Amino acid sequence: MASDAARPAQHTVFLLRYAERAADRQQHFYGAIDRPADPMPISYFVWLITGPYGPVLVDTGFTTATARRFGRSYVISPRDAVRAAGADPDRLGTVVLSHLHYDHAGGTPGFPAASFVLQDREMEFWTGRHARQVAGGLGMPHLVLPEDVLAVCAANFAGRVRWVDGEAELAPGISVHRVGGHTPGMQVVRVATALGYVVLASDASHFYENIDRGRPFAVLDSVPGALQAFAEVRALASDPSLIIPGHDPAVLGRFPPAGLPGLDGHAVVIG
Repeated sequence: MASDAARPAQHTVFLLRYAERAADRQQHFYGAIDRPADPMPISYFVWLITGPYGPVLVDTGFTTATARRFGRSYVISPRDAVRAAGADPDRLGTVVLSHLHYDHAGGTPGFPAASFVLQDREMEFWTGRHARQVAGGLGMPHLVLPEDVLAVCAANFAGRVRWVDGEAELAPGISVHRVGGHTPGMQVVRVATALGYVVLASDASHFYENIDRGRPFAVLDSVPGALQAFAEVRALASDPSLIIPGHDPAVLGRFPPAGLPGLDGHAVVIG
């Protein structure tokens, strides 16, 4: 359990589901898995941190066009979800990109004033020699989309990327930590709340079951890296109940409804 000594100013976190799809258990675990054909739906979230140093958005989701292209059930655009939670997407100043997979970095152009927080290793990989094969040649051509990487490149040339190598404090009570495992530059966000330190694990653990049972997700950069990421996420959170997986619909039943317009049943709040 992480120490709560000298905890800084407290923040509130909105968990906003913007899309979902039907899936089976066999799609969500590396290696052999029990009951592989059992239904296990997946949800897609962005996370908005509000408080004395907010708002800070974690990830930008994907667009309506991408939802149609890949057959995802779209709930609301991340821009509109952020607006419903009380932040102006056209003025929002800080966006953390946990990694560059399409469902986390596909809505970047929708936040035109933002500075994007990204790990050096993530961008180095997806502009490096193996990016084409990993993104398009291993049976998952949608994993990373060229247009999403190019949008980050454009933001960088405009001076709107904050590069991080490891760990960085974005504001008192909000920090990013590279954990790897899922992708080379996978980063998580630690947030001080009234309940303690919350860790927005994003794809360091897609589902509660991944981290609870030590079973990495099917898509990963390194098996040992994914297992080590579980350990690092646990160490950053004040309590295991404050680890927030990136795609588990069950998270919506573990925290109070946010009561946001247009997001009934799709948004909860922590803190």
